[in-house]
Formats: sequence, structure tokens, C-alpha cells
Amino acid sequence: MSDSLRDHWNKKYIDSPITKLGWYESNSSTSIQLIENCAVPKSSIIADVGSGATTLTASLLELGYQEIYCIDISEVALEKAKALLDKEMADQVHWLVDDITNPSTMQQLNNVAIWHDRAVFHFLTEDRDRSTYHSLLQKIVGPGGFVIMATFAINGSEKCSGLPVQRYNAESLSEFLGDGFDFIESVDHTYQMPSGDLRPFVYVRFQKI
Repeated sequence: MSDSLRDHWNKKYIDSPITKLGWYESNSSTSIQLIENCAVPKSSIIADVGSGATTLTASLLELGYQEIYCIDISEVALEKAKALLDKEMADQVHWLVDDITNPSTMQQLNNVAIWHDRAVFHFLTEDRDRSTYHSLLQKIVGPGGFVIMATFAINGSEKCSGLPVQRYNAESLSEFLGDGFDFIESVDHTYQMPSGDLRPFVYVRFQKI
């Protein structure tokens, strides 16, 4: 695991209340809609990559999903995410501290039905990190499984949280995933930060062949 990246994200979660963080969503409605569109059994594995201190987990539990894996490089983020849930709900979730650019525990997953990534992939500006990301999702997403990704749009910000990002559209994300994944749908979404600033995102959904 990259100590510098882990420290960077831990510090972000230590220094600010989660509701003030630049990526905080009080309502993950776009992600929820795309996950529901997959129409998988509620017992299917959902891997929320870079989950942070998200409100999405509570929404998925309320919808009846039973096998949720919250994965983040920041242990502080995951502890704050647990604190958003009561103990009974938190105990239903699998919490994994891992680095998507050098995965260890994630390698043990298999037959993932939905890979959900809101705002992680666009931080991978090096070819080797994108290649590791692709290899991992290719390995752990089961046949017929879905990949949902949300990144800064082409006209989006060039930086986030002080780090450079790579911007995408549906076509470039399709090119990245390649022939092994069928494009299903995309959604343009303008996210309003807690500060009031607007950030254009693109959400895409693919299915593994």
C-alpha cells in the first residue's frame, strides 16, 4: 500500500467533518439507480471501491442488499463510515482496507456481481495503475457482472483534493475496459460540492461478457 496516499486520505478524513469533504453526497441517488438497474439478486456481492465515508452503504442495506464490501485505502474513512450505521447494520458489511494500485485483500474476492467506483479511477494517472485496476476487476467480477464507474467528465476539474485527475467520457471509458465489457448506459451528472461549487461527472455502466 502506498503510505503517502494512505496518509493523504487519512489526513483528509481526520481534518474535516465528512459533510464538508469535497466529494460528500448526502444522497447517492445516481449510484443507487444504476445499481438497481443491474437487477441482481440481493444476495449478490457488491464491491464499493473507494467507498470512503459514504451514505450509499446505508441505502443499499435498506434496499435489502446483503453482501456489501466497502473498500478504501483509508482506515479512518472506513471507521467514519461504520459510525454512520448502527452496530447491527455495520456488522452486515465487509470492511476492507486496501489500495487499488497494489491490491492484496481484494484479490481474494470472486464472482463480484457489481463493481461500483465513484471517483477513484480518475485519480489513476499512471498507465501501470490503470493496468492494475483493469486486471483486478477482470479477475474478480464474475461473468455477467456489472461495472459502474463515475469519473470527472471531460469538461471537469483537472484536480481533486490537491491531486491531479484524468478526465473521461463514456467513449474513453469504453476504450479502457475493452472488448470484454459491453457498454449499457451512461449518465451525465453535475455534482454540487458542500462548498457550492459544481463538478461535472460521467457515470457509466458496463456488463462483463
